[in-house]
Amino acid sequence: MFLGWMLETMASREEQEALVWNGRSYTYRWLLARIGQWQERLDWAASPQREAKAPVTAGMVVAVEGDYSPNVCALLLALVDRGAIVVPLTRSVRHLREEFLAIAEVQLVISFSDTDEAVFAWKLGDRWVGEGGAPLVGNEAVVPSDDSALATPTNPLLLELIRRGHPGLVLFSSGSTGKSKAVLHDMTLLLKKFQVRRQGKRMLTFLLLDHIGGINTLLYVLSNAGTIVTVPGRSPEAVCANIARYRVEVLPTSPTFLNLLLLSEAYKQADLSSLELITYGTEVMPESTLVRLREALPHVRLQQTYGLSELGILRSKSKASDSLFVKIGGEGFETKVVDGVLWIRAESAMMGYLNAPSPFDEEGWFNTHDEVIVDGEYLRILGRRSEIINVGGEKVFPAEVESVIMEMDNIADVAVSGERSPLTGQMVVAHVVLKRPEEAAVVKKRLRQFCRSRLAPYKVPVKVTVVEGRFFSERFKKMRKDLPG
Repeated sequence: MFLGWMLETMASREEQEALVWNGRSYTYRWLLARIGQWQERLDWAASPQREAKAPVTAGMVVAVEGDYSPNVCALLLALVDRGAIVVPLTRSVRHLREEFLAIAEVQLVISFSDTDEAVFAWKLGDRWVGEGGAPLVGNEAVVPSDDSALATPTNPLLLELIRRGHPGLVLFSSGSTGKSKAVLHDMTLLLKKFQVRRQGKRMLTFLLLDHIGGINTLLYVLSNAGTIVTVPGRSPEAVCANIARYRVEVLPTSPTFLNLLLLSEAYKQADLSSLELITYGTEVMPESTLVRLREALPHVRLQQTYGLSELGILRSKSKASDSLFVKIGGEGFETKVVDGVLWIRAESAMMGYLNAPSPFDEEGWFNTHDEVIVDGEYLRILGRRSEIINVGGEKVFPAEVESVIMEMDNIADVAVSGERSPLTGQMVVAHVVLKRPEEAAVVKKRLRQFCRSRLAPYKVPVKVTVVEGRFFSERFKKMRKDLPG
């Protein structure tokens, strides 16, 4: 219904490899057949009230819990094609699962095991009931009352999308600057750009499926009859091994992961000759990391990407593989810079937040809160305005200081943030993780000396703390809040 153009593309490449999962290959013929099987099952899903038929209909809010398994991919496409509102969830948000289900007003959860088997759970009133009426609320048995009815959405945005009769997508922000926000998209708008055929590639699914980058990966690959290559784990060793084994051509990832890759030197142990392109986004790339990556993988093109859950992924073009300047936009997107901050207006913009006021101005512009430097058609992303450290009226961008510190010997990772100062308002603080043991006093002394030779005095960390652990989330994105003392 909504994916006819994509299904036609798949049908024209039936014998081509669509997915690689757990070492097994699946063709587009298999994927098309599985989508059809899912449509039949959704038509005749066992009723939560033991009725003979309880179809999953257009406008129903359905959460899908899983990663890029063959059944998850097929189900997502089947749900979108019939006009459902899809809420993808992964294990990375398991601690927020109940909150997210409530915010999105999910009516049905389809959860997948590690063996790709599905379990249905329906929302009846304030209870969850398994397929066929089996009681299911955690591990507690419940008996639904006779008048139990499937919960229905009440959020005005959900009701508007249901009125349109269009498929939807709900994504949750990472919540790095506060409570997670629920982003609601009209999928017909997000799908529009994928109807322009581009070159199919063998792409590794690094970005999680409940992230706008992960959804973009899935839709791009399948709409161009490429190949999705999944990984059992996202360690540098696992990623490199899978690139080598399955001849992956494109790796979409984050600067944090690329730094881990360089530290691990896993790229030296695997044949990465098939890799043509690494795209990086989700956070600011440290210049020192980009330089080291260029030296380590000179045959690979490096491209910065830019996107937001609220707007989708913009088309991008880096000025060069070793440049942090990028041109963003493309058909359906407009950009402008106001007082050094990037604003975007997009045809694919979300309908709004389910749990927060609209962030758009009256003309539809969205304030990204990213400070930028402009060089003709190109921009350099400096970082979120909320993360800027104000030292006596001077701006300090954490990523710039982190990039310098990462040039030092024996530094595995660093996170820079600001702390209150009675003299300057804020002071720069650096938390570092070491590659090998070293006296903290020695680290602090040489770090300050190193930074003084490369940074303005107000950017040099006043406080340096040596810690253990990591500064990134399960999405491999730098975290600068609630750092260890």
